[in-house]
Amino acid sequence: MHTRLTELLEIEYPIMLAGMGGVSYHQLAAAVSNAGGIGTLGAASMSATTMDDEMAKMSELTDKPWGVDLLTAMPGDMAAQVRRIIDAGARIFVGALGVPREVIAMCHDANVLVVNMCGRVQHAVAAVEAGCDLVVAQGTEAGGHTGKVATMPLVPQIVDAVGDRVPVVAAGGLFDGRGLAAALALGADGVWLGTRFIATPEARVSLGYHDALLAADESRTTVSRAYSGKPMRVLANEYTDHFDRHPDELEPFPQQMMRSITDGALHLPTGPDDPNVDPARECYPVGQGVGGIDELFPAADIVARLMEEAEAALARVDKLRG
Repeated sequence: MHTRLTELLEIEYPIMLAGMGGVSYHQLAAAVSNAGGIGTLGAASMSATTMDDEMAKMSELTDKPWGVDLLTAMPGDMAAQVRRIIDAGARIFVGALGVPREVIAMCHDANVLVVNMCGRVQHAVAAVEAGCDLVVAQGTEAGGHTGKVATMPLVPQIVDAVGDRVPVVAAGGLFDGRGLAAALALGADGVWLGTRFIATPEARVSLGYHDALLAADESRTTVSRAYSGKPMRVLANEYTDHFDRHPDELEPFPQQMMRSITDGALHLPTGPDDPNVDPARECYPVGQGVGGIDELFPAADIVARLMEEAEAALARVDKLRG
């Protein structure tokens, strides 16, 4: 399957692993890249040392393209972080919540592509005008930090606005090959998947994450500011319920993130070795596609299944036309 995305990134399949903070580490990202998609390290919650170690492991495990995702709104020297990403050999830099122009120029000087996450048409237009090489149109159904517009109306509107200039990738609530086929039908050049790849043995997950994900249906998610101060789609629980009842207690980003860590409700940064996780309060980001996921599969198998399912879905549509 060839799209502008596969040509631009020099990958086999139009599938991108979401750079999920706390989850997308080298085991998962390398597995997706080696399977023909592109793996993205979720470096938002990594220390500088950990990010360097993870990038070095990516270079050891794969000779295929890979990328790094940073939450650009976080405090710190963004240019210095991006310089390390460039020097480590990443093919793409993914910025959530905006990408500074000086960082875009730095990446382009090093032949690194810049990707921006967009939840509104105006965000996509601004990203392309700033020089981003492709945009991810992420609907509110997505897990993690998300906007208010749903995937189905968002993707074609962003395609209409910027699709003549850069590839557009669809995200939000997509979990199988039918979603990939639908994204292509909407004019997208590929998909950005998170929740489906959390349900893999390669994913780095905090205690109870897999069990909670597999047990959840599509109605179990909520968009809450409880864990970071910004809207985040997570599994609803006692902690999110508390802030639903007491919104006056919420602090802005990133202070609310520091509070949730102090409260013992956010262990994504510390990962699977931390036993101090209370599943009734823990931050488990998932999208609304979670109800369609009931089993763990290796990441490479998921990539293969996605392509088989997408081909079958496209064949069904073609048969209807015939």
